[in-house]
Amino acid sequence: MPAETKTTCPYCGVGCGVIASIDDDGKVSVKGDPDHPSNYGRLCSKGSALAETIDLDDRLLYPEVGGQRADWDDALDLVAKRFSETVAAHGPDSVAFYVSGQLLTEDYYVANKLMKGFMGSANIDTNSRLCMSSSVAGHRRAFGSDTVPGTYEDIELADLVILTGSNLAWCHPVLYQRLAAAKAERPGMKVVVIDPRRTMTSDIADLHLAIRPDGDVALFTGLLARLAQSSAIDQNFIALHTEGFSDAFAEASALSFGDLLDKTGLPAMQLREFFRLFETTEKVVTCYSQGVNQSSSGTDKVNAIINCHLATGRIGRPGMGPFSLTGQPNAMGGREVGGLANMLAAHMAIENAGDRDRVQRFWKSPVIAERPGLKAVDMFRAVADGRVKALWIMATNPVVSMPDADAVEAAIKACPFVVVSDVLKLTDTARHADVLLPSVGWGEKDGTVTNSERRISRQRGFLPSPGEAKPDWWQMAEVGRRMGFAEAFSFASRASIFAEHAALSSFENNGSRDFDIGACEEITADDYDALSPFQWPQPAGSAPQTSRFFAKGGFFHADGKARFVAVKMPVSDRTSAEFPFTLNTGRIRDQWHTMTRTGKSARLSAHIAEPFAEIHPRDAIEIGVSDASLVEIESPQGKVTVRALVTERQARGSLFVPMHWNDSFAAKARIDTVVAPLTDPFSGQPASKNVAVAARPFKASRYGFAVSVAKPQHLEAAYWALAKADGGWRMELAFDDAAEDWADWCRATFDIPADVEPLGYADQTSGDLRLAFFDGDRLIAALFLARQPVAVARNWAIAQLSASHGNMRKRFALVAGRPGANTPDPGATVCSCFGVGVNQIVGAVRNGCHSVEAVGKALNAGTNCGSCRAEIRGIIDGCLATAAE
Repeated sequence: MPAETKTTCPYCGVGCGVIASIDDDGKVSVKGDPDHPSNYGRLCSKGSALAETIDLDDRLLYPEVGGQRADWDDALDLVAKRFSETVAAHGPDSVAFYVSGQLLTEDYYVANKLMKGFMGSANIDTNSRLCMSSSVAGHRRAFGSDTVPGTYEDIELADLVILTGSNLAWCHPVLYQRLAAAKAERPGMKVVVIDPRRTMTSDIADLHLAIRPDGDVALFTGLLARLAQSSAIDQNFIALHTEGFSDAFAEASALSFGDLLDKTGLPAMQLREFFRLFETTEKVVTCYSQGVNQSSSGTDKVNAIINCHLATGRIGRPGMGPFSLTGQPNAMGGREVGGLANMLAAHMAIENAGDRDRVQRFWKSPVIAERPGLKAVDMFRAVADGRVKALWIMATNPVVSMPDADAVEAAIKACPFVVVSDVLKLTDTARHADVLLPSVGWGEKDGTVTNSERRISRQRGFLPSPGEAKPDWWQMAEVGRRMGFAEAFSFASRASIFAEHAALSSFENNGSRDFDIGACEEITADDYDALSPFQWPQPAGSAPQTSRFFAKGGFFHADGKARFVAVKMPVSDRTSAEFPFTLNTGRIRDQWHTMTRTGKSARLSAHIAEPFAEIHPRDAIEIGVSDASLVEIESPQGKVTVRALVTERQARGSLFVPMHWNDSFAAKARIDTVVAPLTDPFSGQPASKNVAVAARPFKASRYGFAVSVAKPQHLEAAYWALAKADGGWRMELAFDDAAEDWADWCRATFDIPADVEPLGYADQTSGDLRLAFFDGDRLIAALFLARQPVAVARNWAIAQLSASHGNMRKRFALVAGRPGANTPDPGATVCSCFGVGVNQIVGAVRNGCHSVEAVGKALNAGTNCGSCRAEIRGIIDGCLATAAE
């Protein structure tokens, strides 16, 4: 039997349990853990493909100093020396850590302790600032603590689920499956989706509100005014457990219905229906994610939502409450240890002198940070202007993910001393490091993570650490020892770190703080290794149990009461004559963050293989962009070039571009290059969903598509997008000018020997050109060129990399660019989990499969993660409509 290890998925904040197995040949496979209470055996496409992302290609295996291999002692001595000297010469605020929700809690804890308690600065922030800090700020304003009141079960128990700023089907697919299953069991359950785009999540919606960008504050403020005049208002809850209702209501009542229509952009009938549903349904859960958080008014959006739940007392009871859907696997764990620049460990407040004293006494540290540090955007501004002179970046890629990304890259390049800890050697950020430290990755690292419902789970290692890679906590503890703090950083293991973290959570707590896992402060190494998923709080002496907060009050402000927040209407339209479009950035189904992991999987690149911009058909006509052509998007910060996806899912005047692509996978597609460094005044979270841009056609003389066995090292093209494919690589291309000799271009790009001659076809009239290079019976590269976007059957062409071509007919079919009569083309991939293409689904529909379930039974499509079910339904509807004409 293969050896099995229970661990946790390293992607989104759902925190799914995974069982990893290694067979006798060393092959790794993964499946969902049926016993884990987050997913009960379900996995999304990314989780299902984890085993395809753990190879050692491009891994950073040894420390490097100045681009040369170094040993650990020399590298760590240098890091400790430079940070110590910088603090001594310029003060503690001259150094900074930029960390990640990809770190484990133990890593996060050591980093926070080292920076805030021993270097004496709060200049430690995290890429979680980019995804959930507005939620943190909103929670703290309303509740007095960063507390998520409810549980995943509440989503299933609710009679009305509101999804605002959340493409749940693609960004939190397993939660979407749980919601879809609950709705199937109870058809009376209602789902409202609030999103400017009609995303795949809208497939499950009873009501889709295509709200204007940043219209959420107005929507939920208008709802509060409606609730205050209805029987849904809970006067007893308001009187006993809250403060500030009158001010919040006064602000809400000042908004006329006409103002509401204008600020939301919604039809009156839809607004009234939404208000009616919320008013008349007691069990309401409002789930929100990046569409709410990533805004210059994100904190006010969060509080506008919470206000409605406080006003009705619909919080902390089964099936009721506001619910923040976390973006990263351990953003919550980072919040628990104070990983944000404006927080202390164990949910204590850096601005509170008593909390500072408590943490310093517990740590026995020589100093403690006395004021909030630099939040992410301000941190990189400080790097740019020289205030920060030594920077340590851990497990993240800010040159791709930060707003104004080109300015961030320039700042890092100019910084006197930069340390990068990562698993990959060639990220956009790592290439600018003075010191590179190799970290262990998923499958090798070991520790804990906390998901969106406050559930702590173990990530367990099942693979050996490659080369000289070390855990992040070990790296930071070693630097702490070398800086003279040996006793404080003498951790024997990750279990000892977790025990200290747990002890701090219960230190002088007595129920005064929400985060308490004191039951784990005496945990042994064996107990830690066997730790089962549990929800906090779990004080000393208590047993694990499902918990909710605030059903009977008990908030964490000094008086025990929650606060209504009188939110202000934001300025939402940033467009101008020069920049007339509103850009919205976000995630897609099968990729994660900056693709350093998911980009390794051919399966995950099969559905969407290149960066794109969704644009409404009428907007496309007006600017002269056709479907599948290229479009250039520009702001005052920079510009990118991506593929145009013309679709009515997108609202007029708006564009959507995914945030994943980096310089390793595309020529000019780092979309955060064009995002302005505009932030929420309370949370410091960037406004990544409302960016004023211009869009115009990208002119090319030739378009191309290519496949090759070898990964191209230098793609000379005006536009290119590269993706892993079965048997090799696939490329989308565009050129300003024709190459002098396309065969020579192929030889140089794909490293083809000079004596290998291509089989080719050229049409001087149409401009079509096709070249294929063979090594014996094996295809090693093929290039397809045309004056318009190339219409080759891509999945079929990719399959030729793994096929035998001893038959000349097959070679000629390849050069012709289409499969032969006996070689079916699956079409563009729809279901990544099972590799099912659109043509296969169309064939199943024509053979009588007229439901998603029937297609799933015939092809397996949509039966694993379920993220493609809406797309399958759309294909079925299209086929049936065509047949009826």
